[in-house]
Amino acid sequence: MIEAEDLVKNYGDNVAVDGLTFRVEPGTVTGFLGPNGAGKSTTMRMIVGLDAPTSGSVRVNGRAYRDHRAPLHEVGALLEARAVQNGRTARNHLLALARTSGISARRVDQLLELVGLSHVASKRVGGFSLGMGQRLGIAAALLGDPATLILDEPVNGLDPDGILWIRHLLRRLAREGRTVFVSSHLMSEMALTADHLIVIGRGRVIADVSVDEFTRQASSDLVYVRSPDAEQLRQLLVGPLVDVVAVAPGRLEVSGLTSDQIGDLAAEHLIAIHELIPHKTSLEEAFMQLTHDSLEYQAPAAVPA
Repeated sequence: MIEAEDLVKNYGDNVAVDGLTFRVEPGTVTGFLGPNGAGKSTTMRMIVGLDAPTSGSVRVNGRAYRDHRAPLHEVGALLEARAVQNGRTARNHLLALARTSGISARRVDQLLELVGLSHVASKRVGGFSLGMGQRLGIAAALLGDPATLILDEPVNGLDPDGILWIRHLLRRLAREGRTVFVSSHLMSEMALTADHLIVIGRGRVIADVSVDEFTRQASSDLVYVRSPDAEQLRQLLVGPLVDVVAVAPGRLEVSGLTSDQIGDLAAEHLIAIHELIPHKTSLEEAFMQLTHDSLEYQAPAAVPA
């Protein structure tokens, strides 16, 4: 478990993290989201003691990271996959880390196999691609078989097969009861991987909910309808609190009624329905809605051609 309480980090006059309080529970994959400059990386660095908070506290499994006698066995972190000695081989990089905590060479070889790097174990890390470096960083995070994992952009540089692999790995680790805290800018992947979300903007928590609740809160009551009798249906549906827009021949957009209500009314009047689709906001759409006012950098409006 990760527990942050009133966590603040200032760099001179710049407030990078502004009073964060949250808990990351074991047994779930928790996504950590926010625009660039929101304070995600700074927060993760404070969790593992790389940055000291200006005020507040953060504990992992009941203790500050520095107070764990064998931190690699408690917390596995991937914060900067390329922060390695490029002249070392992949196996020697992991062996050097393993020897600091009494971890066996057998465990190193098991992890090289797990992350798909056994065939390049004797190659120098400086020649690795970005995706291979990510896999090596994930192996390092798992080295001590920790109860808590903190991964910053773990799918960065991975190909589609690698993304699928890390998705299944994270979900399996969570099912084992581990705490999995992962940041990503790939909203489509977070929607498939995470169970819970902590969203921050300008250093503050702006959402701490399940993925389903996050998208539900952002969804409208819009329903898409396709019918060969769309005009007849439109006349039946229109009312004081119901808006119906004919968007194309045979197609309607309806707000103010549920899909069940529309379907029941159509059935009552023997009107055929070919499609009846409630609009569900994607995680990306919900994220953009929630964080729009927290963007540090905003693209200018498009110039008409």
